[in-house]
Amino acid sequence: MSKAFYHQPVLLEACLEALEIKVDGIYVDCTLGGGGHSRAILARLGPEGRLFGIDQDEDALLRANKPLEDGTPALCSDSRFELIDANFSQMQRFLQWKGVQGVHGILADLGVSSHHLDEVDRGFAFRFVEAPLDMRMDRRSGPSAGEWLATATEEELSSALYRYGEIRQSKRLARDLVMARLEAPLETAGQLREITLRSAGQEKPSRYLARVFQAIRIHLNREMESLQELLEQSGTMLISGGRLAVLSYHSLEDRLVKNYINHGNFEGKDHHDLYGNPLRPMDPVKGRWKQADANENSENPRARSAKLRVGIRNQVSMEALYQAAQQQDFWKVPVRLSHRPSDSSAKKHGVHR
Repeated sequence: MSKAFYHQPVLLEACLEALEIKVDGIYVDCTLGGGGHSRAILARLGPEGRLFGIDQDEDALLRANKPLEDGTPALCSDSRFELIDANFSQMQRFLQWKGVQGVHGILADLGVSSHHLDEVDRGFAFRFVEAPLDMRMDRRSGPSAGEWLATATEEELSSALYRYGEIRQSKRLARDLVMARLEAPLETAGQLREITLRSAGQEKPSRYLARVFQAIRIHLNREMESLQELLEQSGTMLISGGRLAVLSYHSLEDRLVKNYINHGNFEGKDHHDLYGNPLRPMDPVKGRWKQADANENSENPRARSAKLRVGIRNQVSMEALYQAAQQQDFWKVPVRLSHRPSDSSAKKHGVHR
């Protein structure tokens, strides 16, 4: 993979159109990555505009502080840009710490990037048999995939494989993993691949492996929990008329995004007030969702599975949604974190200019 490919954003023009960027607006790129989306947003902002870029991956944080290969200045050299070293589930907390009470737009490009898949030492891809089993988005904290596989119970393994990979043979595979680690530690992608294929059955091997690796990665990084927290916080942080644009790459992500934007909850249930108005913080943009065209798919393979969904913050107050949740018990209300993070938390996550 060329270095330039790291910066190739998915559905760039569609994302910019979805955000309807105002020159003096405040925006959040929740998944900074190579910075492609952020640079395009900055190009549309005026001198008074602001952009916050959030990422927990060390590679993304380093790139934000370095010029591009063609000499383009580093993102962090732009006074309108602020880098937040954190998981995007901490968005509300850090924005409010910076004195931001509302934003005009939030963008999230979910999942694992092409850069992650092509970096051998990250362990995300099953094609690198000697790759260490890491799979952490933030390698500075939490157990690696190898460490989790070494200690998780058979029930925990089976649950994660079934829930996040939809593996029908999850119990058998979990048992195989437990038996295998009794003989030797599971340390490489090749070892995991060999054990996994024993339970593939008639399914295409590459597809089965992809779902198993996906399940372990999602569980390890708490991706579904973090996404739910981000979606809930977007209802609080977006001003009326503000826009949420989310790129998802598999059905588990997309289901959460779709249900939250269309229904205001993660179960996909419709609820209305006494006048028949929908009780949800977002109104979905007409046209449902967007996908990349054939040209982009040929140039950027990662775009093939991408779905872009867009929601517009309506005038339904969070208080009204809270009251509805108390009465109907259908919506989990986000915790409001208006306090300043502790010194230890700030030092760990860091907010850099």
